[in-house]
Amino acid sequence: MLAELQKSLDQRAADGLLRQRRLLDSPQAEFIETNQQRYLSFCSNDYLGLANHPHLIKTMQEATGKAGVGSGASNLITGHHRYHDLLEKQLAQFVEMPAALVFSTGYMANIGVLGALAGREDAIFADKLNHACLNDGSYYSLAAFHRFAHNDVAALEKLLKSSTAKRKLIAVDAVFSMDGDLAPLRQYLTLCERYDAYLYVDDAHGFGVLGKHGQGSLNHLQLKSSRIIMMATLGKAAGVAGAFVAGEQVVIDYLIQTAKSYVYSTPAPPALSATLSASVMLIKQGDGLRLQLQQLILTLKSHLKLTKWQLMPSETAVQPLLVGSNHDVLKVSAYLQGKGILVPAIRPPTVPKNTARLRISLSAAHREEDVIKLAHMLNDAESALA
Repeated sequence: MLAELQKSLDQRAADGLLRQRRLLDSPQAEFIETNQQRYLSFCSNDYLGLANHPHLIKTMQEATGKAGVGSGASNLITGHHRYHDLLEKQLAQFVEMPAALVFSTGYMANIGVLGALAGREDAIFADKLNHACLNDGSYYSLAAFHRFAHNDVAALEKLLKSSTAKRKLIAVDAVFSMDGDLAPLRQYLTLCERYDAYLYVDDAHGFGVLGKHGQGSLNHLQLKSSRIIMMATLGKAAGVAGAFVAGEQVVIDYLIQTAKSYVYSTPAPPALSATLSASVMLIKQGDGLRLQLQQLILTLKSHLKLTKWQLMPSETAVQPLLVGSNHDVLKVSAYLQGKGILVPAIRPPTVPKNTARLRISLSAAHREEDVIKLAHMLNDAESALA
């Protein structure tokens, strides 16, 4: 087995697919220290710049003093702290849904929800560019798993129309993490009503950024329905950690009893929930941060002067720059790193073959001059490398 594992790693390296970790020695911010060097970073999903916010740091310190550092037991024994409960109620109110349930991670949320709501007699319909955790949750549910071409409403309808499943669940990202575009959620909801299906929306990259006061993609599109169940992560725009699922009260009550990743896990420390409660208030008051983020997106687009590499269409904080081959995108990322700028090279299987790209993540913490510097360095990189 060990020889086979090494052979697989060697092949990954030859294909330009071997990943390596960076050692971070600073908080997440526009400038970070990693591998003992200082860089301007466009790697983080900290879209509002809250991960190092002094108010959140103070809140976590105070809450830890009151609640300790660990939850100590599963949610259904004695692990459900008042801080957890208050956060769930606050999140439900914020996204204007009847109830919410907090999970330790978005991955655990998707696996738990899809496994609880769909089984052998049911069917899940998923966009081919969905995040891996939506795919894994679908596989683990044992439901029939149907995938359709990216944002292809007609293809989805064809699958729904021919399905004889007892329960139908459409599971999609709201904002696609590697493309930055939005799913046609309004059309999907129409199909749910037509074919008696339910819509499960992963809003990891929309929550806090889109919608009125950052309420997310559903609010951005003005969608409300008892057929919608939403999930959002709390380690991106919220700046902390965890995730929540929101929907009808009966859905949340059912998940508390049946979502295995919730029932059989020790919840995150209560202090995290207290900190997240403070974070939600900052998000709600953060219209200025969202405006700054939108201005930075426009700044990037206006200063890029590329002829070969393509900035993919996105109005969100995720700005993907399509390069093509694995080795080429690694060269571009290395070129930028040599200039003191970090932008991650994204390669298969995270994205389709021959669509390797730089994933530029903008944050309200960035300054205009930071983004202009990035654009100019990318222009220079194309001249030098393409």
